[in-house]
Amino acid sequence: MTVSETEDPLHDEQEADQPRRYPSTLGGALYLLALAAVVAGVAIAVFDGWRNGVRWIGGGLVFAAVCRLLVPGRQAGMLAVRNRWIDVVLLAGVGGLLLFLAASIPDQPL
Repeated sequence: MTVSETEDPLHDEQEADQPRRYPSTLGGALYLLALAAVVAGVAIAVFDGWRNGVRWIGGGLVFAAVCRLLVPGRQAGMLAVRNRWIDVVLLAGVGGLLLFLAASIPDQPL
């Protein structure tokens, strides 16, 4: 009986010593892009203007919804939290609502 490389305890120990520095799925990489857009939106809202920041946050959520819709379930990674359609509806709904609010709230006088 031979031990395959995946069942070899020494091989597993060597992999455990070296941390992975990249997402293991396509969805993980897309999740990081969406997260970067949301973080950028928060920074823009704090330092520049709330309207542009909210647009970035909404755009990041809509991007995550589109990615969740198009990426297969096994590759969705951290984009997959619930059922695919629930994820898509919630992400697109909140992102679209933020985009709508950023466009429709009138400027207030100081």
